[in-house]
Amino acid sequence: MDSPEGGAALPNREKALAVAELSGQGHDLADLLGAAGLARSSYHYALAHPKKPTRPELRPRVAGIFGRLPNGVGHRQIAMELRAVDGARIAGKTVLKMMREMGLRCGIRRETDYHRYNSYRGEVGETFENVLGRDFSADGPWQKMGTDVTEFRLSFGKAYLAPVYDFGSKEIVAHSISPHPDLAQQREMLDMLEAAMPEGAAPVMQTDMGWQYQHPSFTGRLRGMGVTQSMSRKGNCIDNGATEQVFGHIKDEFFRGRDWDDFESFKRDLEEYIIHWNTRRRQVKLKGLTPVEFREQALRKAA
Repeated sequence: MDSPEGGAALPNREKALAVAELSGQGHDLADLLGAAGLARSSYHYALAHPKKPTRPELRPRVAGIFGRLPNGVGHRQIAMELRAVDGARIAGKTVLKMMREMGLRCGIRRETDYHRYNSYRGEVGETFENVLGRDFSADGPWQKMGTDVTEFRLSFGKAYLAPVYDFGSKEIVAHSISPHPDLAQQREMLDMLEAAMPEGAAPVMQTDMGWQYQHPSFTGRLRGMGVTQSMSRKGNCIDNGATEQVFGHIKDEFFRGRDWDDFESFKRDLEEYIIHWNTRRRQVKLKGLTPVEFREQALRKAA
């Protein structure tokens, strides 16, 4: 509905509220309206027509989806969930507007918040050509994967996550959470990977030049599983950028601003987050599907 002056009320409402507050403190209304560039009729109209909330019927769902993670969920994920599960016709910008009205804010990544774990010890074993060459694109699961180790500094000490990330499905297909970044952690991760790999799969796995990825027990295990190893160049973390990006999301959505008193509780909560990542976290690049939904859909088409 238009104001008496012919313009929309909404752009003037914030000005009108500020003028009303200052007027209540003894300032002359005419002077305030002149400074704000508001006609008297527009001022009274804006106060008489308070702003209506955006899509109020969806607010409980938006709050529920946002609250799934301790640090909140972004507007794109909420919009995809509303479209996929509720059948709502809603744009991402509308969800962002709703979140602002509701005071819901998902934190923005801070590049200096976290220190990257570095396992490089020089050429201490077998090294490999960078087969992928930063081409992380894949049109299906079990084609290209990446792995790395990231460190969490906590009150009880340190913990380490070693995942295998599928570049096609965006799924964390295997992982190990350990208090030590050692070969035992890599064995546990590879055990989980081998159990998950479908018959006939022959993916390429991107690693950095960390000592564990040069170790015979790691390189030999990958060969036995039919996995081709591709290795980043020394000092080029961008060569393994797809996996590094996952670490950034985990630190933002799960870890930032939190602490744990013991390793077991941290491990339990991180494993629950990985389940969330795979089964509930919808992704734009997967056209609104979760990683598991995308993988299952892709495998059905290939069958």
